[in-house]
Amino acid sequence: MSARILVVDDLLPNVKLLEAKLTSEYFDVITAYDGPTALEMIEKQPPDIVLLDVMMPGMDGFEVCRRIKERPEFMYIPVVMITALSDAADRVRGIESGADDFLTKPVNDTALFARVRSLVRLKMVMDEWRLREQTTGQLGALENHTPVIQMSATSAKVLVLDDSTVDAAKVVKTLALDNDEVVVEKTVEATQERALEQSFDLIVVNLNLRSQDALRLCSLLRSMDQTRQIPILLVIEEDQVERLAKGFDLGVNDYLVKPIDQNELLARARTQIRRWRYHVRLRKTYERSIEMALTDSLTGLYNRRYLIAHLDGQIGRVERGGKSLSLIMFDIDFFKRVNDAHGHAVGDAVLQELASRVSGKLRSFDTVARMGGEEFVIVLPDTNVTIACAVAERLRQDIETTGFAAPGLTAKLPITISIGVATALESGDTSEAILKRADDALYRAKAAGRNLAVLGTGAGFETITPDVGKTGTNDAG
Repeated sequence: MSARILVVDDLLPNVKLLEAKLTSEYFDVITAYDGPTALEMIEKQPPDIVLLDVMMPGMDGFEVCRRIKERPEFMYIPVVMITALSDAADRVRGIESGADDFLTKPVNDTALFARVRSLVRLKMVMDEWRLREQTTGQLGALENHTPVIQMSATSAKVLVLDDSTVDAAKVVKTLALDNDEVVVEKTVEATQERALEQSFDLIVVNLNLRSQDALRLCSLLRSMDQTRQIPILLVIEEDQVERLAKGFDLGVNDYLVKPIDQNELLARARTQIRRWRYHVRLRKTYERSIEMALTDSLTGLYNRRYLIAHLDGQIGRVERGGKSLSLIMFDIDFFKRVNDAHGHAVGDAVLQELASRVSGKLRSFDTVARMGGEEFVIVLPDTNVTIACAVAERLRQDIETTGFAAPGLTAKLPITISIGVATALESGDTSEAILKRADDALYRAKAAGRNLAVLGTGAGFETITPDVGKTGTNDAG
């Protein structure tokens, strides 16, 4: 995995040593010898990660990190502080200033490379979601611009794997300071089961289980869709660097060295919880943008874009497996008169009720889409022409015999629809062709006086009589 790494240290030997080590691991390394220069370089060409010395003259590492993280366009760049400071208070200060990790010199190469790769992977994921967020904003679906550092980190749900009652109790007591709800399990199997049953903001795993391999749980969590992105915080002993590196390779997000310092646990937990909640927000916003792109905002039905893609897939099934497929296209008769006489609010209410009524008459795997205006299409998989005609006629009769309620009107509006029906050919058919056959049949129904269902076969047209709706076996209705 290649990445652009900015190394910042005021001592030339330290810079050259890190540069040589990272270059040997095929990273692209750039260097700076003071804080202001580092900030200028980030401004010109943001790196993928920053390795930052703390003790520098003028502007120290804490201030450099704070300035990076306060800029919305740079706050997602991972920062690892590398320093001779080893006190827990210094680590907490670094994490609270926005650092993603705080490594004490001399740094173990295995731990450093594993941590860098882990943070680069995280940044790649976040970059992708942020790009999607930008697209979402262009679609008008972006509702919350809160940056990750301002996300709430309290009242979280935390799952803890620890077979030591004393250690687990300390974690619970500490996280209670943030009003977190903590669930403790003692085995890998129970923790995995609990993680699948409930939603958590963070999973804390003690690496030193007496009779089980804690990294096995990490691997399992990263292999399942429900838990793949939930942050994992490892609790380790100081001499477990090799296993920590393995944990990073498996997807662990952060770690804490025993003895547990209360403030450090809180700082690291808050960082991971904020990131997770930010990730969830991005994902939900993106899902909303997809929904907006593929659905009609007024009726909640799929739109034309989705319909064409869906129909292409269904026609492929027909060609591959000999499945039947039918299409119903309909629109509201004289809908312009409704808008002209009663206003667009009433017209919108009619469209919404029509969409709801039609959807309620179909199977769960049938698809209803609004093509535009008052025109709709129903895709009926595994439905032959006889059944499709029966469905069409029953829908026509239902709309004709049951009026539509609308705001501001005391009486229900009489509404009718005209319908065109088409069935996919066994080979060589296309979405455009079947839609055209249905559209031609719809046009014929309107030309024949409206409030009518017509079948288009390609060779001609056939009016669907009311008897079809009464006697046909309607497996799709």
